Amino acid sequence: MTVFWRNWLSVWAWSVIVFGLVIAGGAFEATLGPIRLIYESLQGPGPFAFDAPMRFSQGVLGAVTVGWGLTVLMMLRPVIDLGEKGRPFWVAIAAGITAWFVIDSALSVATGFGLNVIPNLTLLAGFLIPMFATGKLKSAG
Repeated sequence: MTVFWRNWLSVWAWSVIVFGLVIAGGAFEATLGPIRLIYESLQGPGPFAFDAPMRFSQGVLGAVTVGWGLTVLMMLRPVIDLGEKGRPFWVAIAAGITAWFVIDSALSVATGFGLNVIPNLTLLAGFLIPMFATGKLKSAG
């Protein structure tokens, strides 16, 4: 994998981590502003209530997102170093990201937040572009 694609994936993973921190910020009034803007831009079916259960959910979702981004970031170097033997790991990471995309996007549409599919597509494409460009998901045969 070229330095360009390694850097691309590192930036992608760091972006996921930063976004996770923004989401987690929704757990507190003092750091709620950015996540409130995100929800408002999604133009959901009604006004958004940042009550205690929602704040808890934001905190947990943010923590999971940070963990997901850190996992990918920490896996990059070892998987890249494996060369062709790293393919099963790339496939596993891609399967996880694709599963997230399908579930998150379907639920976004079903709950009236269909615009959320746009950033989801951006995140998915940000990972899959280097996977296809470098052939990491192609079968060895």
